[in-house]
Amino acid sequence: MAPALLLVPAALASFILAFGTGVEFVRFTSLRPLLGGIPESGGPDARYGWLAALQDRSVLTSLAWDLGLLLLFVVQHSLMATETVKAWTSRYFGVLQRSLYVACTALALQLVMRYWETVPRGPVLWEVRAEPWATWVPLLCFVLHVISWLLIFSILLVFDYAELMGLKQVYYHVLGLGEPLALKSPRALRLFSHLRHPVCVELLMVLWVVPTLGTDRLLLALLLTLYLGLAHGLDQQDLRYLRSQLQRKLQLLSRPQDGEAE
Repeated sequence: MAPALLLVPAALASFILAFGTGVEFVRFTSLRPLLGGIPESGGPDARYGWLAALQDRSVLTSLAWDLGLLLLFVVQHSLMATETVKAWTSRYFGVLQRSLYVACTALALQLVMRYWETVPRGPVLWEVRAEPWATWVPLLCFVLHVISWLLIFSILLVFDYAELMGLKQVYYHVLGLGEPLALKSPRALRLFSHLRHPVCVELLMVLWVVPTLGTDRLLLALLLTLYLGLAHGLDQQDLRYLRSQLQRKLQLLSRPQDGEAE
């Protein structure tokens, strides 16, 4: 039992790292662009147009650096999710395989956020400056971001947050209950293999709904949108399963309580 208990601190450390990274990701994607954390460069007259930006070495260097950071995250997040790498990490790390994946993903995302370079002199796709839109549009974006993040956290809880973070695997292992996925139905396992990111729509809302869409934000939104789109492969069978599960949960919620029947 003692060696098994040593797995718990490792899983908790991975969870804490992932949780802190998630909080930082909220700041990076929502609070900084909405609350004015990005430094200004003197207004639209000080920015380059699209053609001029393609000829400016500093703009291209920053975009290339940001692209490299994003590709690092995408490669890590995708490569470690393949069956080959999962089998290798399971062989050497055992029940900590999921915790290792979560920790590496958090570290890769930390690199993106910590070393991300803004391009204040780059062109913008859109920008709200005229009143009253300069007041109301950021407020509307803030409300939509809050709703999106609340939906994201709710969906993660529905999809078994402890299992996603690797805590449940260690907990079951310590108690000798086996692998949590072994208790799920084949239809659920099939759905999970096709739906790697259950919060796709909400994340797209966070990425695109901003009052100012600059060059580096456009790169971030485009690449992550492409990645999220390619990571989904739902078919009619998955949709029927989701519909049946939703109907079953609604029926459970609508059942009268024992006390109410009397």
